[in-house]
Amino acid sequence: MVHVRFEGRSFDLAENTLGITRQTSDTAVKERLGQHLDISQDRLNDYVIDRRPSGDVIIRPEAVYG
Repeated sequence: MVHVRFEGRSFDLAENTLGITRQTSDTAVKERLGQHLDISQDRLNDYVIDRRPSGDVIIRPEAVYG
């Protein structure tokens, strides 16, 4: 499962919806998500990809504190 937090929205996608696997690079994941959302990949530059031990992938904005 791919959990996405983008511009205040949260949604889940199956990996096959994006055409990714556990071995897909972070750059390729952002590329495929950009294509899925019909946005420029540049808009995802400050996003973090967190790969959980369960196999889930979380894509979210980078947390900034302070």
